Amino acid sequence: MQFAAIDASGVVEQGGPIVWIQLALAVFGALFILERLFFFHRARINVADLLIGLGNHVKKRAFAEARHEAARAPGPVARVAHAVLSRADLPRADLRDVAQETGQMEVPRIERNIRAILGVALLAPLMGMLGTILGLVDVFSKLNERGGFTNPSEISGGVFQSLVTTALGLMIAIVMYVFYLYFLGRAKRLMHRLERAGIETVNMVFDARMEEEQQAREEKRKEHAL
Repeated sequence: MQFAAIDASGVVEQGGPIVWIQLALAVFGALFILERLFFFHRARINVADLLIGLGNHVKKRAFAEARHEAARAPGPVARVAHAVLSRADLPRADLRDVAQETGQMEVPRIERNIRAILGVALLAPLMGMLGTILGLVDVFSKLNERGGFTNPSEISGGVFQSLVTTALGLMIAIVMYVFYLYFLGRAKRLMHRLERAGIETVNMVFDARMEEEQQAREEKRKEHAL
């Protein structure tokens, strides 16, 4: 273990200042990844179960209980449903607008730091290429100083820097891009759930309202018949 740690520190030292920049990018990328993992973990919810529970309350015209259940549930899906239930007396078109606007307000939270992860994935190999060029410049500078003849050990530092920065940049880029694709897929699925929750909540509110109006008309008919 000690030997591996010394090796790693030697690689960082011989890789030059570009390696430190790449390591800083990796640290920032890791922080962004942890933040997104925590966010999507908290946002994870069974949409079908939530809608069934809310639908049972709405059918009973128990909107206060439905709003309370939506407020207790975590994540943006529950917030969209809660926004619709809080304005259940609005016309259907207005309810759809409420669901759409609330969903749009959740999009920046869902997409937060995902582009930053992509930025790290793009910058890391570019910094690696810069390190490669700087290493080759160092090699050719030494060759030029000695008229094209020099000991291979004297130019090994520049070659080593070129290899280290390139390899490290590619490793960081691969990891970050994989997480970028993963979070991008999670974000798209979550936005689809937002749309579904908004539409179904609007439908259940409107259906409950229509059922109540139909019952009221039937009671009036019975009264007139009597």
